[in-house]
Amino acid sequence: MISDLSILCVSPESSIRQVIACIDRNEKGIALITDESGCLLGTITDGDIRRAMLLGQNLDTPVSELLTRKSKSPYPQAVTAPLNSESIALLRLMQERAVRQIPLLDSDGRVVSLVTLDELLPEQALPLQAVIMAGGFGTRLRPLTDHIPKPMLPVGGRPLIERIVEQFHQAGIRQVNITTNYLADKIIEHFGDGHQFGVEINYVDEGRPLGTAGALGLMQTPEQPLLVINGDILTQVDFRAMLAFHREHQALLTVAVRKYDLDVPYGVVESEGPFIQRLAEKPVFSFFVNAGIYLLEPAAHHYIPGGQHFNMTDLIQRLLDERQLVVSFPIHEYWLDIGQHVDYERAQEDIKEGKIKS
Repeated sequence: MISDLSILCVSPESSIRQVIACIDRNEKGIALITDESGCLLGTITDGDIRRAMLLGQNLDTPVSELLTRKSKSPYPQAVTAPLNSESIALLRLMQERAVRQIPLLDSDGRVVSLVTLDELLPEQALPLQAVIMAGGFGTRLRPLTDHIPKPMLPVGGRPLIERIVEQFHQAGIRQVNITTNYLADKIIEHFGDGHQFGVEINYVDEGRPLGTAGALGLMQTPEQPLLVINGDILTQVDFRAMLAFHREHQALLTVAVRKYDLDVPYGVVESEGPFIQRLAEKPVFSFFVNAGIYLLEPAAHHYIPGGQHFNMTDLIQRLLDERQLVVSFPIHEYWLDIGQHVDYERAQEDIKEGKIKS
């Protein structure tokens, strides 16, 4: 149980952005909204935040707006339990209400602690296989990649791909596949069978470039969902939260997305024929862009051709054409695609400044 309420609680006047920071700090996937006396007003989960992001919610608005929205949902009240509840009862309640965290309250409704599913079922492996796409040539990062594959480039003194493998291990993922092509021996020599890194590693040799999804067609159809990540991504995304979001929406494929703001340095004119209707001075357009992280159900594997060049964008479009369910998972955690020299330099600086754990 967690009794340090300072890392869990925020006031209803706090901004949604502050709530995100609270969730990131406590690493429990939830923030507790309390009044001045410590009484629980409501809860905001990681999933609540991501759904709000997809709806375009302004992150600087008070979190009370999200509580108001939740009050009109099928489950308006937070799932809570009395202090000193037995573990078996808490587990049953979590299963019935499909939650991973339960605030514990005293007789006056004040928050005393929080219990999580991970505490009640420690060392629970995440039911996923992971795939790191590491077969690219890293052309845009030459000459750094002349003799070393891009995923093996050191970031903060360690290979980038080692950081990804460590994240998998910390999330409870034990089976890791690495797709290789360019300078594959460098990766295999470093990781071996993965034992030293707490995982079991299998290598998938592309033989020739097969795109961002083609190598998956060389693998047997998995029995569990596949978590796929590009080997040049530096991030702290919560893979457990992504799986929970994926399951909640019953998706065949979940695509991690990142908000991207495009600043237009000019006044934008909107016209109908020769007649000006409106003028926006230096507007900012916001989009969600593909973040290079995916969750695929085993059934999605059947849409990937074997041994052919095939990109994830091709798979997404094929699933959409077949009217299969594809959902977006917005990332609010640190994320950086290391595709060019400026990105690589930024990654080193971000490590030094503590923006990502070293």
